[in-house]
Amino acid sequence: MNESSNTAQKPSTQPVFYDRYLLLTTLGLVTIGLLMLASASVSVSDHFYHNPFHFLIRQVSFLLLGLILAVLVLKFDLSIWQRFGGILLIMSILLLIVVLIPGIGRQINGSMRWIGIGPFGLQISEFAKLAVIIYMAGYLVRHEKLVRESSSGFLRPLLVLGIIGLLLLKEPDFGATTVILITSLGMMFLAGARLWQFLVLFLLVTISLFFLAISSPYRLLRLTTFLNPWANPFDSGYQLTQSLIAFGRGGWFGVGLGESIQKLFYLPDAHTDFLFAVTAEELGLIGAVGIIFLFILLIGRTFNIGRQAEKQGRPFAAYLAYGIGLWLSVQSMINMGVNIGLLPTKGLTLPLMSYGGSSMMMTCVAIAILFRIDYESRLLKTGRRPSNLTHQRMSVRKGSYRMRRSEF
Repeated sequence: MNESSNTAQKPSTQPVFYDRYLLLTTLGLVTIGLLMLASASVSVSDHFYHNPFHFLIRQVSFLLLGLILAVLVLKFDLSIWQRFGGILLIMSILLLIVVLIPGIGRQINGSMRWIGIGPFGLQISEFAKLAVIIYMAGYLVRHEKLVRESSSGFLRPLLVLGIIGLLLLKEPDFGATTVILITSLGMMFLAGARLWQFLVLFLLVTISLFFLAISSPYRLLRLTTFLNPWANPFDSGYQLTQSLIAFGRGGWFGVGLGESIQKLFYLPDAHTDFLFAVTAEELGLIGAVGIIFLFILLIGRTFNIGRQAEKQGRPFAAYLAYGIGLWLSVQSMINMGVNIGLLPTKGLTLPLMSYGGSSMMMTCVAIAILFRIDYESRLLKTGRRPSNLTHQRMSVRKGSYRMRRSEF
């Protein structure tokens, strides 16, 4: 009787089918991002639109659209993404061509990166980032042995990346080109591509970028200004010097929420590319380090989700998670590096935080894919699976899909 009563007193634990840390980290970054966006954009919004919350309202609208897309994506089995990865890639290439057509593409600050849809603009490069990751994950599964053992398997996707890179540079969007290239190469490295191939490619890319930079005075100026922005603080170095002033004013604990001076038309793009600088000014070094910690946690959970899928013999899910993790880590590091003067100025947003509708929506879709990967992994651990889940264990030798965990 005591045994039965003790059994009755034990609460039945239901398995959790989502990553709590991923959810909490994402919510934390989005919440802080909206708060800092409201603060950084209030003066610009009031001056140009006579509404202090113009950009905040639009960002919330984009977030809601992103959440709707995320809910839809959660219902899709991963096999659907694997099946249509090539189609998504072709769509992204066609859209990158269409955006360059005068009258269709919308030009902002000298760049043709947006297709106008009513009052909104869709930035094609954000869609291209996710499409390339999905395609690369499928390619690495189909040609895993070829990528590891043959140079042709390594070079084939580079031809596709070259086409996308050329189209992006025509906009121009050097930042998106860099993110896509580094993410794709990182995925191939994790798939087991040989190291000497990367060294040769790095040499060729370095030479190409050198000639690309010196061929355009504008690019050369942006690439060299960050080395000493104070040499010309009122011209080419103006944006970076104002960003550094924001960091200097913030000190350890910041000047206080809403008390930034640099956002008052001193720092250009304070609510987009340089939101991190305003955050450091208002919340100080402690706040900036806190945001960095949240990104580290987010990316760490992303790679953990990929590792769990890999252990279950699901290489497509693993490569997809690793690709999303590389994308978020590379873009966030570049944005922060630009803000503190470690990298040349690039037009890249801080994921989940900076103002940008296309970036917010595509990042929401990417996070939803991560939740789907994790959901399927947890179902398989409990021996359950939804009716539409296609789980095919690959009958290959042990360790065939073992990736370089020690290289993370």
